[in-house]
Amino acid sequence: MPVSHSKTFFKDLASAAALERLLPKLVMAPTFVVTLVFIYGFIFWNAWLSFSSSRMLPRMDWAGFTQYVRLFSNDRWWVAAENLAIFGGLFIVLCMAIGLFLAILLDQQVRLEGAIRTVYLYPMALSFIVTGTAWKWLLNPGLGIEKLVRDLGFENFTFDWLVDPEKAIYTVVIAGVWQSSGFVMALFLAGLRGIDDTIIKAAQVDGASLPSIYWRIVIPSLRPVFFSALIILSHIAIKSFDLVMALTGGGPGYASDVPATFMYAFSFTRGQIGLGAASAMMMLAAVVAIIVPFLYSELRRGRNE
Repeated sequence: MPVSHSKTFFKDLASAAALERLLPKLVMAPTFVVTLVFIYGFIFWNAWLSFSSSRMLPRMDWAGFTQYVRLFSNDRWWVAAENLAIFGGLFIVLCMAIGLFLAILLDQQVRLEGAIRTVYLYPMALSFIVTGTAWKWLLNPGLGIEKLVRDLGFENFTFDWLVDPEKAIYTVVIAGVWQSSGFVMALFLAGLRGIDDTIIKAAQVDGASLPSIYWRIVIPSLRPVFFSALIILSHIAIKSFDLVMALTGGGPGYASDVPATFMYAFSFTRGQIGLGAASAMMMLAAVVAIIVPFLYSELRRGRNE
């Protein structure tokens, strides 16, 4: 091969190799830019607004922690935070307990497993708006469960949680658990099907009972699934807006307010953008406070193993 042709060949080969290295970066560049601008960019912009004196319109001045002082002195914010603690705690615990129980039942190779699994998973296919609207009808004292039971002859039966300020937030828990527990069941069922059967058979040969096998062997093996379910459910609970708005509208009054509805009300209906931005940053802080410790724990555990 002539020297000039040899140089051209190696030059083309180097160009092809460079293009091959550059192509993945070119493909990922639009996604990276969109994520950087429309997620992290808006997070930083929201953080800046929370330190400004913005009201009806955004202002780019610096007001320090004024909005956070106003936020923490607002009684409605503390009601929303308390409701989030109630809703989040019950929602996560009940979804995990029911999901794990259903997964264990289906793991026993029951008949019509596919149909049963579809029935449990179907609510997750609905939007929270549909779920909230359906449960609003069911829990309405004049239309739903209370009226049905009274028509059956139980005249003194009452189930007015939807209009009771002390119990309205628990109706949100009921609707949320009904929708999400099937999804958690699917996560746990996938985890159960991934466990090596020889471990269970060996425990049965040693005389261990089935409940003991699940409690001491199977459930501890589902630690990664618990972690994933916790993160997903925590995210759903903290950002819950559409379910609350469709079911209770934050009422009666603001008795079932959560931080997401508080942020919406003050940002878009009361012209308090700075205060709404401060509440949004507190929601972000709650997400970070949940994710970071568990993520650190999992990464540390992975390194140790």
